[in-house]
Amino acid sequence: MIIPWEQLQPDTLTSLIKEFVTRDGTDYGFSETSLDTRIEQVRAKLRNGEAVVLFSQSTGLCNIVARERL
Repeated sequence: MIIPWEQLQPDTLTSLIKEFVTRDGTDYGFSETSLDTRIEQVRAKLRNGEAVVLFSQSTGLCNIVARERL
């Protein structure tokens, strides 16, 4: 189920985004990108609808995914 990111508490959203961008296997190319920059990039994608927050009722986990992958 899609959870509107606007309904999450600001600290909760930031923690979710931070966990997402620091997962093993995330790759940001040849140049190093700061954590704050990566967080803001994901936040921008949520704002413009390119990404969504998904909640799985079966696992109880939240994830951020690109809308095109739905």
